[in-house]
Amino acid sequence: MKTLSPIKFACLSAAAALPFALSAPAMAQETTQPEVYVGAQGGYHDLGDNPLGKDGSPIYGVFAGVDVPVGPVLIVGAEGNYNLGSGVIDSEYGATGKIGVRVGDRGQLFARGGYQWVDVDVRKATGINTPAGFDDTSGDYLVGVGGQYKIGENTALRVTVDTLGFDTTRVAGGLAFNF
Repeated sequence: MKTLSPIKFACLSAAAALPFALSAPAMAQETTQPEVYVGAQGGYHDLGDNPLGKDGSPIYGVFAGVDVPVGPVLIVGAEGNYNLGSGVIDSEYGATGKIGVRVGDRGQLFARGGYQWVDVDVRKATGINTPAGFDDTSGDYLVGVGGQYKIGENTALRVTVDTLGFDTTRVAGGLAFNF
């Protein structure tokens, strides 16, 4: 095995460290603090095919989460949500993890995955009264994508598109407040 001379070793080490040295001032200007947010949202959750035609519900609710910068562009985070429905959905709630990228100074695109529970109003969905003790809550994994754009120093508009088990589609828009 051939050994490197001290001069060649120093030159290779400097060349390998150069990208990190050049990016350090830019990274120092980026925020490294977690960003906590809460918000309100509204949208529509389509539960899929129902023989009676009642297969979805307008939803409205709240969400809260935290985004943690991992570098100058990459973000990871966690979020929880709670929504009420005004159709066949009584309520829904869940939690997701997310990974995203910053787009420019104000934008963010993200993908997320987690678990969501949906409490269905069986009487509105089927026309049949729910028997006493019947559990009408069902859960499944959630995957989705979203984007947000800051419209002020501490506010952002956002849109998300999710699916539960690739059987349902949920689209929501909201307003987030950052702390």
